[in-house]
Amino acid sequence: MTSDASVLARRDGRIGRIVLNRPAALNALDLPMIRAIRAALEGWRDTAEPYAVAIEGAGERAFCSGGDVRAIRAHALAGESEPIERFFTEEYALNLAIAEYPKPYVALIDGICMGGGIGVSVHGRFRVASEQALFAMPETAIAMLPDVGSSFFLPRLPGKLGLYMALTGARLMGPDAVHAGLATHYVPRDRLAALGTALAADGTAVLPGFAEPPPPFRLAGQRAAIDRCFSAPDVPGIVARLEAEDSEWSRTTLATLRSMSPSAVLWSFEIVTRGAQRSLAECLQAELALTRHVTRHPDFAEGVRAMVVDKDRKPRWSPARIEEVAPARIAAMFC
Repeated sequence: MTSDASVLARRDGRIGRIVLNRPAALNALDLPMIRAIRAALEGWRDTAEPYAVAIEGAGERAFCSGGDVRAIRAHALAGESEPIERFFTEEYALNLAIAEYPKPYVALIDGICMGGGIGVSVHGRFRVASEQALFAMPETAIAMLPDVGSSFFLPRLPGKLGLYMALTGARLMGPDAVHAGLATHYVPRDRLAALGTALAADGTAVLPGFAEPPPPFRLAGQRAAIDRCFSAPDVPGIVARLEAEDSEWSRTTLATLRSMSPSAVLWSFEIVTRGAQRSLAECLQAELALTRHVTRHPDFAEGVRAMVVDKDRKPRWSPARIEEVAPARIAAMFC
């Protein structure tokens, strides 16, 4: 079958194949795409065939760069809360549907995989990453929150890698994502097409024959420092530990942390920390509740302007520093 032109869905041998087809927009998700993916999955859920589902992105630059934050910002500036609520409600419902899908779900990840792209991949049973795959949750840079279930899977990564990624937007290439647990298999880009063909012919049993041991983890040398610094009980504690660490890595990390929306750093710390004790469904509920506050915060419109719309990369945060954020205001978002 063929869905909306921005999502191509069809039977291909033993699999249902979904292609995110907005390469000029780095396959960023909008609401019609979310609905088309959900419709394809529901159409195949209770049938004998296809045996499995594979999802990939069109073009060579991105699997999926995230959600359409330009549109969300426009709604926020217009005071239109209903379309924002609808977008996140349906996106998070899709994330949960993928996690609970009864058939093997394979994400073939090549190029950028951020935000919403992680949401339509990481919850599946198999996540295949190439050396060109790039994983990140960069939400604090636009004053959003690590969502699409991030508050569930990030605190379950080894040590404090997940919190480090959530607060700093740290990027992991495909092989590193395997070491971190975001991906399950490493397959070089030049073998992905052959893997897709083999999946259609023989199903997921072919995965071990295509997977290769990933190169060494590039963050291995920083793992101990990440755990030391990001195990602090609060954000000011993380800042203090980074200052005390006094290494090139810690200085760079601290500068990155201070460049993010101070408010977003605090609410992201809170939601990820709480997520360690929640189910995925509970995390998605909590994330949805937090989006209602975050998208009304002035930093959100400013962050999207600076990073996505004008791209001057000079956001004017309010408040401007972590130390100036009122803890009571952050706490009120979680009441």
